[in-house]
Amino acid sequence: MRTMRGHARSPPQWVGVMALSQVDLDRLDQAIASNSLEVQFGERRVRYRSIDELLSARAHVAAQIAAAAQSSGRATSRYTFTTFRGD
Repeated sequence: MRTMRGHARSPPQWVGVMALSQVDLDRLDQAIASNSLEVQFGERRVRYRSIDELLSARAHVAAQIAAAAQSSGRATSRYTFTTFRGD
C-alpha cells in the first residue's frame, strides 16, 4: 500500500498473525455500515484511523480469503435444474 506521499504503509499488526475468515470480513462490513472505526477480532480490538483505512483492511481480508479458497483446491460447482410438466 502507498500513502499520499508515496511512503509504504505497513499492514495492521494482526495481519499475518491469525487466519482470516468470513466472520472477520463480516465484522469489517458491520463496522463500515455503522461508521465505526473499531473492530473486534477474537480477543483483539483494532481501531482504524479512518474509514479509508478500514476499507483497505476489508479489501485485504477479502483478498486473503479468496486466495485461501483458491489454494485449498476446493472446487466450485454449478448445477442447473430443468423441470418439465408431465402434461
